[in-house]
Amino acid sequence: MLFVVAALFEIGGAWLVWQGVREQRGWAWAGLGVVALGAYGFVATLQPDANFGRILAAYGGVFVAGSLAWAMVLDGFRPDRWDVIGALICLVGVSVIMYAPRGA
Repeated sequence: MLFVVAALFEIGGAWLVWQGVREQRGWAWAGLGVVALGAYGFVATLQPDANFGRILAAYGGVFVAGSLAWAMVLDGFRPDRWDVIGALICLVGVSVIMYAPRGA
């Protein structure tokens, strides 16, 4: 669940900055995006695993899939089969990183 919250803050923040700058919606949009990106940084620290590298690597797969979903919902983007396959590969990677059996 924390990965989903992190994705909403990071993807949403980046999208707001994009809208503010590239789509010329104004600096208020970009400023809200910066705030959301800062909140994302705090959400990552709430993960129960203490290994920063593992958490960030696993989250990367959620970010990839979430970015495509965000673009579909808010920008009307339609991913092709390669986008979908790539996102699925990333999510498999998340599962391997987070749920692989590890010795104590």
